[in-house]
Amino acid sequence: MTDEHPFTRLTPDLVMDAVESVGYQCDARILELNSYENRVYQIGIEESEPVVGKFYRPDRWSNEEILEEHEFTQELADEEISVVAPLEIEENRTLGSFNQFRFSLYPRRGGRAPELDDLNCLEILGRFIGRIHSVSTRRRFEYRRAISIEEYGIETRNFLLEKNFLPLELLPAYESVSAGLLQDLEPIMTAFPYRSIRLHGDCHMGNVLWRMDTPHFVDFDDARSGPAIQDLWMMLSGEPAEQSIQMSAILKGYRDFSDFDYTELRLIEPLRTLRMMYHAGWLARRWDDPAFPRAFPFFNTERYWSEHILELREQWSKLSEPTLQVFD
Repeated sequence: MTDEHPFTRLTPDLVMDAVESVGYQCDARILELNSYENRVYQIGIEESEPVVGKFYRPDRWSNEEILEEHEFTQELADEEISVVAPLEIEENRTLGSFNQFRFSLYPRRGGRAPELDDLNCLEILGRFIGRIHSVSTRRRFEYRRAISIEEYGIETRNFLLEKNFLPLELLPAYESVSAGLLQDLEPIMTAFPYRSIRLHGDCHMGNVLWRMDTPHFVDFDDARSGPAIQDLWMMLSGEPAEQSIQMSAILKGYRDFSDFDYTELRLIEPLRTLRMMYHAGWLARRWDDPAFPRAFPFFNTERYWSEHILELREQWSKLSEPTLQVFD
């Protein structure tokens, strides 16, 4: 954690200069929004609505990967699916560059979080994700990576061990449970082959704005290829019986627009496990960014790693539990 991190150079003046470099006139109002992987700001514009500027973390995505995300969201918007696609900033381009930072601009959208305890809300969410997937299956990502055990699990484990993030007294426990999980995940993923499609990739409810009984999907920054269930399981909560009812409502709406392979239900817990492992590695990889120790003060403590190991053990047992049941 040093002042040498690239984002320390991203001052309000630089943000406004970048926006003005593509033809906007800022009114000096700037509000930092809740984002950690990138930096996102609401920026006031003279005699117009504010825009939202996303400044990309250096060295994470290539230009081709970013533009492929932009093309995907625009493809969805062209089908009148409620997503927030980037604005054209100049000469049909959606990706700008200023003072070594890449950025894109978006229209401002408001809304609240969906009410996931409302089955009608879940059905509507399922219907809209079904519409997204009906478009996403038309072609494949060329540059965006796929969700994989290798990146989410193996590379994360290796990074944490090589960089000595684990306390010595917890190291054997983490080595054992993570190795066992990865060993069991491989045959499950292999035994249930799936059609890999373009995904939102991070479809938790913080990335859905609910307004006028319509979900508006934002932040496709983690768009990847993978199984359709990846964009559905994060809406589930509670005990298995509750999750069965919730998934039944989601799929009732989803099937209005897309077919669903029910064998993918077997992938929910493996995908949840990979996300848990990847999230710990994500925090570790970003720990030199000054924003992360401020936002996640609980991370990298003995208590954090102890609880993480316990959660992984619980997930390990869930891998052998019966597949979630759904009802027509």
